[in-house]
Amino acid sequence: MENRRPFISGNWKMFKTGPEAVEAAGKISMIVADVLSDIDVMIAPTFTALAPVADKLEDSPVLIGAQNLFWESEGAYTGEISAEMIASAGCECVIIGHSERRQYFNETDESVNKKIKAAISSKLIPIMCIGETESEREEEKTFSVLDKQIKKGLEGLPSEELKSLIIAYEPVWAIGTGKTATSDQAQEVHKYIRSLLENIYDADFAGSVRILYGGSVKPNNVAELMERKDIDGALVGGASLDPETFSKIVHYK
Repeated sequence: MENRRPFISGNWKMFKTGPEAVEAAGKISMIVADVLSDIDVMIAPTFTALAPVADKLEDSPVLIGAQNLFWESEGAYTGEISAEMIASAGCECVIIGHSERRQYFNETDESVNKKIKAAISSKLIPIMCIGETESEREEEKTFSVLDKQIKKGLEGLPSEELKSLIIAYEPVWAIGTGKTATSDQAQEVHKYIRSLLENIYDADFAGSVRILYGGSVKPNNVAELMERKDIDGALVGGASLDPETFSKIVHYK
């Protein structure tokens, strides 16, 4: 299956208050409206901005994602938020296992697995983030790191439950550093990820999963990345904060 619909997503991280997020979301929905019949666009504001942004985009095809979730549905987990809460706020997607969550908040492949299961139970689209550090790449451990992250992250999940799964490959050394993997480097890894999914599941499933690239994606490099066979979109960080810049990425063709 090679007709995967492009998916461009913006991760706003810990930026923008509720009113600022609503204003930016409104601008984005207007200036990308002309391509939304051909491409999926998602923005992921902070938790406090999810509901007001969802209200603002009620009549827009732009998707809304959360940046994290907890795997339990409720309980004495101060400061956490469940999949049901995210869905009820108007989210369709959720980012899981971002490298910053792994680095600063001790997320593991096992917690990623639990979170993916929770997302699926609430009919949220899970965007599972994977990627190697600079030292792991230099030591030629990229494929073994990704192998572990994918196998552990998807453990116990049959392909029938993963029909909405999106994978985001984000080399940690390229996030917020200005460094970007070359299109050859990114394609090599995306091809490996797809072959790994084929080995775990089957060719039809592997061919249907959208694999995004993340790591200093900008208007001047997105087109070259998107031309590659196994790159189906982008998870954009800093460049998604400005509506005009993000629109240029969405309008990569």
